[in-house]
Amino acid sequence: MKIVARDIPPRAAWALEQAGVHPLLARLYAARGVRAKDELDDGLGRLLPPSGLKGIDTAARLLADAMAQNKRLVIVADYDCDGATACAVGVRGLRLLGAQNVDYLVPDRVTDGYGLTASIARRVAERSADVLITVDNGIASVDGVAEAKALGLTVVVTDHHLPGPELPAADAIVNPNQPGCTFESKSMAGVGVMFYVLLALRAELRARGIFDAATQPKLDPLLTLVALGTVADVVKLDANNRRLVAQGLKRIRAGQMPAGVAALFTAAGRKAPVATTFDFGFALGPRINAAGRLADMTLGIECLLTDEAGRAAELAGTLDGINRERREIEGGMRDQAMLMAESLFQEDEEPPPAISVFDPDFHEGVVGIVASRIKDKLHRPTFVFAASSAPGKGHELKGSGRSIPGFHLRDALDLVAKRHPGVLLKFGGHAMAAGCTVDADSFDTFEQALAQVAQEWLDAATLTRRIETDGPLAPEYCRADMVDTLHHEVWGQGFAPPTFSEEVQIVSQRLVGESKNHLSIKLMHQGNPVDAIWFGHTEQLPARVLLAFRLDVNEWKGERKVQFLVEGAQL
Repeated sequence: MKIVARDIPPRAAWALEQAGVHPLLARLYAARGVRAKDELDDGLGRLLPPSGLKGIDTAARLLADAMAQNKRLVIVADYDCDGATACAVGVRGLRLLGAQNVDYLVPDRVTDGYGLTASIARRVAERSADVLITVDNGIASVDGVAEAKALGLTVVVTDHHLPGPELPAADAIVNPNQPGCTFESKSMAGVGVMFYVLLALRAELRARGIFDAATQPKLDPLLTLVALGTVADVVKLDANNRRLVAQGLKRIRAGQMPAGVAALFTAAGRKAPVATTFDFGFALGPRINAAGRLADMTLGIECLLTDEAGRAAELAGTLDGINRERREIEGGMRDQAMLMAESLFQEDEEPPPAISVFDPDFHEGVVGIVASRIKDKLHRPTFVFAASSAPGKGHELKGSGRSIPGFHLRDALDLVAKRHPGVLLKFGGHAMAAGCTVDADSFDTFEQALAQVAQEWLDAATLTRRIETDGPLAPEYCRADMVDTLHHEVWGQGFAPPTFSEEVQIVSQRLVGESKNHLSIKLMHQGNPVDAIWFGHTEQLPARVLLAFRLDVNEWKGERKVQFLVEGAQL
């Protein structure tokens, strides 16, 4: 492991500080590419205009026409948190804008698989639908869209995933990553794309005289769901995404949120008035995702759609219970998968350049989480496979992968598919996360092929885990109120939360937790005593060590003290 301090452009930091930004925040922002204070303006007026999205005007006209004719609209969602929030935003937003017949359908992870398939299209048609709208999927659904069109449906695809070699023949496609789209933010989540479609639809309805600027419905309340889905999908928080998230957080902190979001905060034991992006990514998001992993994502979507507090509390409690079950399944799978991964190399050897593991007892709903855990520990692109539970698909293995910086996972799968035709039955995804299906007899071929691509693409520097930090923390900023200030800001993928690094003196250390798998540390930081915790770490540290750490506040009997959350150590 190598701990590296980010470059902090002095002129940018100075300019931000001169513009009134707190000195510590000025330094942090400058290190993340912010050059001027106006880039930190999170007002709605600073959002990129919808007109920049290719196909959005066509989508708006089609939806406005359908609403004028009282046609039946059915949204086909994805079964993760981005898909669930995008579906809820679509249903709520269309109804706000006057649509009378809006329904939704979410595929089952096991029996249906991902995206708009031909069978899903037929099920939509059976609901007497006129218009099919995809959210967070559809860009790769060539066969599904063709079937929907053959059944007489109008198809509007809204997605953010990377397209394949052939685009579906939809009536409209809105995706910042489709060929020819010049929209500046390529990192919008599926929920963000759907929100933008609603903005364009409202403008179209305004142009048709349905309402004017004074009487048009407000879409701002949907931003709480946009923020949740954006963070939970771990998309890059570029300036536009940060504005969407900041607007959602402001509303939640002010108590303005759907009943289901409030209930999820309660179920997770988190406090909405001081909500953070961490709550989205590690508390609310996993509870919604759990429904799609182990049960039916309809539970998650209904929780986000209900306006009844009692019903919301009931659904949030159910989701919390499913999430606890998910954690139990994941724990056993993670230990087994880690043993399998570590058996691929000797203790004194480096891990192979890419890791693929499969066990017949693995649960396909949590393979992605387990892949992420192995990737985090071994710093290698990792795929974890489970046998498909779908009827008639017992010979197929469904895999989910997570990658490291410098290794584009979807592109790697594409190369494997070209070199070994027929091994990948289907695949898709992003640079850092992807999924695929292989025949059980082809697992060994896939494992070797992926490792070969990784061997070619990755060098020693890329295979060395690096923790980028913001350098030393001045002792005057080691205060609980400063931690609150940092937590209030929007951090996430591509706009990393503050992490500091310093050589410290270890005073004492002991293992804590039910399984004794966390290291509790007392240390001296620039002459001041500080408590620290390193979750999931059991090895003792030397008396002096370079630590990378984030800041948190530990509350005990009314006293609030800063504690360090250790991210890594360079020995």
